[in-house]
Amino acid sequence: MAIIRTAAIGFLASAALVGSAFAQEEADDTLTVGVMVTLSGPAAVLGQQARDGFMLALEDMGGELGGVKTEIITVDDELKPDVAANKARELVERDDADFVVGPIFSNIMQAIAKPVTDGGAFLISPNAGPSNLAGADCDKNLFVVSYQNDQNHEVLGKYAQDQGYQRVFLMAPNYQAGKDSLAGFKRSYKGEVVNEIYTSLGQLDFSAELAQIAAAQPDAVFTFMPGGMGVNLVKQYRQAGLDQIPFLSAFTVDETTLPAQQDAALGFFGGSNWAPDMDNEASKAFVAAYEEKYGSVPGSYAMHGYDAAKLIDAAVRKAGLGDQDALRKALESADFQSLRGDFEFGPNHYPVQDFYLVKVAKRDDGKFQTEIEQTIFEDYADNYVASCKM
Repeated sequence: MAIIRTAAIGFLASAALVGSAFAQEEADDTLTVGVMVTLSGPAAVLGQQARDGFMLALEDMGGELGGVKTEIITVDDELKPDVAANKARELVERDDADFVVGPIFSNIMQAIAKPVTDGGAFLISPNAGPSNLAGADCDKNLFVVSYQNDQNHEVLGKYAQDQGYQRVFLMAPNYQAGKDSLAGFKRSYKGEVVNEIYTSLGQLDFSAELAQIAAAQPDAVFTFMPGGMGVNLVKQYRQAGLDQIPFLSAFTVDETTLPAQQDAALGFFGGSNWAPDMDNEASKAFVAAYEEKYGSVPGSYAMHGYDAAKLIDAAVRKAGLGDQDALRKALESADFQSLRGDFEFGPNHYPVQDFYLVKVAKRDDGKFQTEIEQTIFEDYADNYVASCKM
């Protein structure tokens, strides 16, 4: 059975030396995993899905990863880089975490990557995949099970190019993932960018930006607006009567935002490496189990959380905990069945995988989900891997 606690729970001091020695022996036989995701504020739903996917996998494996006693420490990064960096240090220095799973946002990843990896732990990202950490700043102890930030956005750029859209309006929040998103779109799209707007992170009122879209009358709009930002943008886009302009996005219409967007998002396109209608038995079983346990449709955040647990389980089962070099090689081999099907790590420890155009649909039971429309890229590695020198 896994031991689960939050970072607010401290260690019990032992008065007896013999008790301390026994506690240390117990700790050496325990796999400690810190799960650091955003669990408060408007973006909490993203972190909750990643955490819940991870915990569902742990439950499926009998509460143990790699067949050893497992302790899970759940930490809220609060979407604050300085807070996250301090909590990351506590996980590796105080709690002796072997692995840290997280985070969701790339600005948090930039803050915690060095404290975690320099502290001797492995960092397994279930979402954030900044370009610098895929390239020149890659690290032998960092593994990303999701994607490089640009890639889902490249899906929509390729789709826009293939559709012959000549003029596209771009919009994203002003932080690393937002910049990566528009860079990714433009890598695949060769037409005219009529405007490129960076909004405040956490912005909820898009009336000024929607007025600019209405004035520009582009052939399509591409945006990256995760969490509450995406909920408000999609609703306001429909209310502004702009839905005759194709709405392309990534992380804007997905299973974390659709319960709030509902009909306003119908027919809108996204890019992803997975969707709840993925046609393989492992994925179908995961979706059914997740919906039964948590009462909502899982998105890619939950899928990546599940896969992160499976990756750790397979590596520890193969290499044990005593030899970090052997454990790293076991992680690199990715000897587990991903819910998305084909999956392997490139030499920068970012995935090589397929990517899809997905579309928002309403199921017969009234729930909303994204569904795969077509494959855009097959066995696709990121564009920064050549700059990674480990």
